[in-house]
Amino acid sequence: QVQLVDAGGGLVQAGGSLRLSCAVSGGTIGDTVMAWFRRIPGKEREFVAGGSTRVINYTDSVKGRFTISRDNAKNTVYLQMNDLKPEDTAIYYCAQDIHRQAPVLTNTAAYDYWGQGAQVTVSS
Repeated sequence: QVQLVDAGGGLVQAGGSLRLSCAVSGGTIGDTVMAWFRRIPGKEREFVAGGSTRVINYTDSVKGRFTISRDNAKNTVYLQMNDLKPEDTAIYYCAQDIHRQAPVLTNTAAYDYWGQGAQVTVSS
């Protein structure tokens, strides 16, 4: 079956950088939409960034700081996070929408497979 494995989380000071990875096995990322969500303590899971080979979308709070990318040969998606802020502290989840190349939907119900999550903690 399809498995998504999130990695790369950790503790970083404000202004620092981290890169998350999401390795997919049992399936292929192909041209499908791959996305990152996050859950801040006490809040619902929220969309962070997502894209296919056709489109890319970011939530406003991370534009200019986060970059989503993919390596189809490695069947892996990345989230490069720069200039991290304490409010970015959350568990980050990779997700795959196997039905679409576009648009990039921001609701969790559109996604079929999920990673286990990676904790990102940003200290002030």
